[in-house]
Amino acid sequence: MNVFPVTNSNLSPVHLGLFVQKNYFPEQQVECRILKTGISDTYLIKTPGKRCIFRVYSFGWRTPTEIAEELRWLQYLQENGISVSYAIPDLENTLIHSFAAPEGERFGVLFSFAEGEKVLNFDAETHFRVGKLMAEMHLLAKDFALQRITYTEKELLIDSLAQLGHFLPADTEEMHYMKSVQEYLISELQNADLSQIRKGAVHLDLWFDNMNITPEGDITFFDFDFCGNGWLCMDMAYYMLQIHSTEKDEAERELKTARFLQGYESVAQVSDEEKRLIPILGICLYFFYLGIQSQRYDNWSNVFLNEIYLKRFINLLLKKYFDYHQLGQKLTS
Repeated sequence: MNVFPVTNSNLSPVHLGLFVQKNYFPEQQVECRILKTGISDTYLIKTPGKRCIFRVYSFGWRTPTEIAEELRWLQYLQENGISVSYAIPDLENTLIHSFAAPEGERFGVLFSFAEGEKVLNFDAETHFRVGKLMAEMHLLAKDFALQRITYTEKELLIDSLAQLGHFLPADTEEMHYMKSVQEYLISELQNADLSQIRKGAVHLDLWFDNMNITPEGDITFFDFDFCGNGWLCMDMAYYMLQIHSTEKDEAERELKTARFLQGYESVAQVSDEEKRLIPILGICLYFFYLGIQSQRYDNWSNVFLNEIYLKRFINLLLKKYFDYHQLGQKLTS
């Protein structure tokens, strides 16, 4: 039988479980099941005494060098006491595996399990601890260079809006608004006082969906798939953006944001310029992830992304956050 070419597939959890058993846990019973598929595919691995996560990167999504750099940073953080999900080597000390999937070569890595669970809405003191842990990570991340993407206005704003243009017509009010905001944001980034901004390795996707919290309050960060080089306050910006989007009570939102920042500043100093840029960078990251959603339409976002979704996102999230922080002069649609 001739096999018709495919653009995306899921590796069989039964056969992946056998692979993990052979290469990591021989003579142990191994269970494997899919947790979620999307930008990458995530599998839960269970043995009688251990849980792990096996991530299979989508075809063409990350190069071996990019993955190796992600794992190098995770190892550095883990060795220096930061609670992160890190890569586990197999019996031959191999970290990155290659799979001949129908669409082409895909790569997979076994990660330690982040104990606890995802919590959508947690108290202000937990936000304080998140800020503290992020700052401890940033002390190690400062000036730590990765052979991966460097996040500039091109990656955050220009490329993203071009991707968005495939799904949002140029003549809509929302696209006119996005172009106006893009011009403002590019100017702000280009005129920032670089001498007051810490640079290094950034996670870029730290929010409740990428951290687990135990009943005792211990926090573990995971999913560093978007890590790269950038301004460290980008991580703060994205986290504070997510507080704003998930916490509907204004008083609670302000309290939780303040406690997060207090936790962070109990470990690391944040310059006035970084604080000024945080809401601006939050909007930049809204642009960036709308671009990712548009880029990955064929094998992820097609279940939710359409013109109506984009208009609602821009009007109810992005524009609301922009106006809340009174950024820029009044922009016309």
